[in-house]
Amino acid sequence: MTSNNTYSNTKLDRKIVERNRRIQMKGLCSQLASLVPSHYFKTSKATLAQRDQVDIATTYIMHLKERIEELKKKKQRLTMDNEQGGLDPSDSMRIGLQLPMLEIRDYGFGLEVNLISGLRKNFMLYEVINVLEEEGASVVSASLSTVGNKVFHTLHAQVKTVRVGIVTSRVCKRLQELVSRMQF
Repeated sequence: MTSNNTYSNTKLDRKIVERNRRIQMKGLCSQLASLVPSHYFKTSKATLAQRDQVDIATTYIMHLKERIEELKKKKQRLTMDNEQGGLDPSDSMRIGLQLPMLEIRDYGFGLEVNLISGLRKNFMLYEVINVLEEEGASVVSASLSTVGNKVFHTLHAQVKTVRVGIVTSRVCKRLQELVSRMQF
């Protein structure tokens, strides 16, 4: 009788351990999904299967890795320019004329807007936000970094109404017009 009792206790212990493991994994997957910006999800996070949430998180991580590599290469190029005695006046003049620089990335249900401007230039961030909101996007985050005499603005926006979406080409055109009108 004792061996039968021991067998059922061992079996019960394994079931409890497995249940606790599954609960822990579910919590970890939920925590992982919460770290991914909502514009990466086409539907609600709650309605997606755990496997789909992990797949989207994996895609997001790969995107971040690619972005990091791009930024490292850009940093390396800029560092090499500075180490080689900086830019000659004609290059700095040409770069001055290129500012501000605008880049827009479309992620389907969201946009990333990167704008680089000069440190001593008039720049109205609220005007860019207004254009995005007028075009059907809601700004979910904005960041600003200053490196040398350049200011880097990054805005993340997501579609307000999925059914309507955002026409990226129109947003790009309006932002280009706005940037060209600014006093740089």
